Amino acid sequence: MDVTDKGAAVPLIGCGILKDEIDFLIEKNGWNLSARYLDSSLHVNFEKLEHSLTRALRHFGGAPKAVFYGTCHPLMARFIHEGNAVRTEGQNCVEILLGKGLFTRCLSEGSFFLLEDWARHWDRVMTKAFGKNPAVIRDIFQAEHRQLLALRTVCSGDYSADAERVSRAVGLPLQWMDVGLDHLEAVLKDTLEQLKGLDDG
Repeated sequence: MDVTDKGAAVPLIGCGILKDEIDFLIEKNGWNLSARYLDSSLHVNFEKLEHSLTRALRHFGGAPKAVFYGTCHPLMARFIHEGNAVRTEGQNCVEILLGKGLFTRCLSEGSFFLLEDWARHWDRVMTKAFGKNPAVIRDIFQAEHRQLLALRTVCSGDYSADAERVSRAVGLPLQWMDVGLDHLEAVLKDTLEQLKGLDDG
């Protein structure tokens, strides 16, 4: 299956956290992809993630599919295999965006990564994950991290006010990093190349 073929579009199912960046790269490269994005907060609930991802995979039937996800569920490999799909290489969306080296270095510096979609929906996502106790949320973040690292791409809007509000909520200093799309693009290209090894079901 070749995404440069102008026949039927190839399904791409992905976490919505980098929707704008992926759509930008699809247009830039002229990839013939039919993208379907899932809620970026699903990783905090394994049951909902499994239900949403497997339902999306079934929606496209036996056709080969590309999946933009990290290892966000312990059964991710099974979902990919049973869905006749290939998945982006990487632990999570931030590693896929930054590359393993930069991702690991920032982690070692105590960074918690913040992306625009998470910042804009922070209260909803954190309530799902940790409940409504602000003190508990602060304790959790301060025990594991030293700073909040907000990532900004060419596709990002101005989410500085949301990021500052998150910084106050978790009690961590806010830092910014401008990030290119080269690594994300390379990972997507490699994933799409792997589609050629799948057969139509």
